[in-house]
Amino acid sequence: MTETTIESDKLPPAVEAFVLRWGDLGGQWGVNRSVAQIQALLLLSDRPLTAEEISEKLGMARSNVSNSIKELLNWKLVTRVPMLGDRRDHYVAETDMWQMASKVAQGRKEREIDPMVAAIRAAMEGIDDPRISPLVRQRLHGMHDFINTVEGWYNQMIHVPPQQIMRLIRLGSKVVGLLKFVGGKGSATKDSP
Repeated sequence: MTETTIESDKLPPAVEAFVLRWGDLGGQWGVNRSVAQIQALLLLSDRPLTAEEISEKLGMARSNVSNSIKELLNWKLVTRVPMLGDRRDHYVAETDMWQMASKVAQGRKEREIDPMVAAIRAAMEGIDDPRISPLVRQRLHGMHDFINTVEGWYNQMIHVPPQQIMRLIRLGSKVVGLLKFVGGKGSATKDSP
């Protein structure tokens, strides 16, 4: 390789910093650093990249890139795209932040929340066992009510158009003020934890 080629493969400092930081954040979110770095690179790429290009740009082993891309494909955060005249697989990232957040939320719900919901519902089937103390019964009812409420809210919210949710989010302190007004003077109500 010539020095010019090496320079052209080098990431701009801002992109490199973002890729490294996104990788660190991935670790904090429970995602492999390589997976997060590849997603970040594809997010900021102005064209589809092959696994070989990703490997070169990030200095990662080709096998690590392949495994990481499989994980991103499973999360639906990366898509394969065909390129005329090239038989290699090319990849692009989901760049719509709302879609990305929705896909991550859905994936996390399926992997982390749904098994907990199933465990609590299974425990509720045996709630009348006389060996279960009233305190434990009360805790199980509380958890069951909580997860049913949150799951119902989630199922409603996935059908609300992103623009409407963004309007609600942008209301910020106005919503908090409304909740204080409805709940009374900003103090915890008897229904709040």
